[in-house]
Amino acid sequence: MSKRVVVYMSPWCGTSTNTRRALTEWSVPAEYINIKEDRAAAARVRNWVGFESVPTVVIAEGESVEPFEPPAPLPAGTSPRGVDRGSMLTEASTDKLREWLVKHGLLAE
Repeated sequence: MSKRVVVYMSPWCGTSTNTRRALTEWSVPAEYINIKEDRAAAARVRNWVGFESVPTVVIAEGESVEPFEPPAPLPAGTSPRGVDRGSMLTEASTDKLREWLVKHGLLAE
């Protein structure tokens, strides 16, 4: 099954805007889910991250909007920001996002 990028975001968030801009610039197709409009999506992000942290970028398979594998757990008290959790990356810098996409074969080096 083919992998794809799903971005949980909020329109007011500067990092969400930067992520969208970078993915567009790199020609990486993505599905964008606004967690302020989709409360089920917001609940998924809270479950994965501990709070409504955006952007949370996941690699999904097929039509799914959930990670293709369970994200690596975070040690208690650790911020998820910029942590590569395998199938998930939250609030990452553009450089970290690029590195993560290359690692997963979704962007050429």
